[in-house]
Amino acid sequence: MSEHPILGQIALAYSPVIDRNRAVIATRLTVFPLQQGSQLDAGALLEAIAEVWPTGGAGQVWLNALSENLLEGLLQAQPATHVFIEIPAFMAGDRAHTDAITTLHANGNTLLLKGRPLQELPREVLPCFKYSIVDLADDRRVDETVASSSGVARTVSHVQNGVTNVADMEAAFRRGAAAVLGWPIDDAIQTGARKAEQPSLQAIVLLIDQVHKEADIEDLEATLKRDPALAYKLLRYINSPAFGLSVEISSFRHAIMVLGYQRLKRWLALLLATASKDPNMRPVMFAAVRRGLLMEEISRGSSDEMRSELFICGVFSLLDRMFNQPFSELLKTIPVPERVFQALVDGTGPYEPYFRMIKAIEGTTLDEIREASDGLLMAQQDINNALLKAIAAASQLD
Repeated sequence: MSEHPILGQIALAYSPVIDRNRAVIATRLTVFPLQQGSQLDAGALLEAIAEVWPTGGAGQVWLNALSENLLEGLLQAQPATHVFIEIPAFMAGDRAHTDAITTLHANGNTLLLKGRPLQELPREVLPCFKYSIVDLADDRRVDETVASSSGVARTVSHVQNGVTNVADMEAAFRRGAAAVLGWPIDDAIQTGARKAEQPSLQAIVLLIDQVHKEADIEDLEATLKRDPALAYKLLRYINSPAFGLSVEISSFRHAIMVLGYQRLKRWLALLLATASKDPNMRPVMFAAVRRGLLMEEISRGSSDEMRSELFICGVFSLLDRMFNQPFSELLKTIPVPERVFQALVDGTGPYEPYFRMIKAIEGTTLDEIREASDGLLMAQQDINNALLKAIAAASQLD
């Protein structure tokens, strides 16, 4: 990515936008000003975002700017139509912003009403909003109903914010939410593993063990041949545009030789973290892949071994949720490096500060992000750059 000075003036957090099919349809990017009252350049922020979510690309971003002057700048900056803007209810009800809001709507921008209006919204503003974002704590009913100044009611579909587990997600959809915001990853671990069907969990675990021990290529090839679905996924992956090869790979042996042990382990980690067939696990798998890429990016400049281990650590960090087993049991069958084991099982060791950083970026408070970045002795601009690079890299794998 290019250098964007604006990334040194803000902190970023992110969460998925999940639809009723449990598909992640967009990313919500929350923007905190590092200094309250500072003047932030909305155009510069949009330029940085455009490198990750380009015009004409497949992705959407919901922009949650926690700075009034930045938000006012965004309303005037005419963002691309795939950038959804969240507008707090108090601003939506202020006639000083009516022209900007109606102009954005007329230009094809999607606007989101954040919070419950304390007064009736102007009639011309009301139709501009596609969704009302409602906090889970409010426990709202099926739809958010907002009365216009003429007394005519308009129903605005609502999006539930603050989802933290699968039960919350399912309940929000039962109440009629069009989508949910949050990370449904905090479910308690239960006894008994969730069965992964295809690709075969056993074959993946066996391959990870063989790669960990640097077994002969013949042994790896033999394992792959016993699982055609797994072999197909390997060839499809290595021939994908994301891998960037100029020559098509058509044999297992060639694929293994081209990948090498470290990249093969990386691919297997991704495959294991996306092995669940449970639709409710889609957002969890989404989170796991991004955790791995983000931990790898944050450690850029470290040794290849450390970056590789941090990638594995991040990708594996939600396997306990996906397979309903505590890490102390799960990692008896899946070999991982010692530092990864310490982080996942005990929450200790040199990788623990990276985990704290990941959780802070998935969170909702600036203080957590500041504390975590201080723990890693990293500048906020570097953290933000790593986050945007990781999201961009993940989009090539989706």
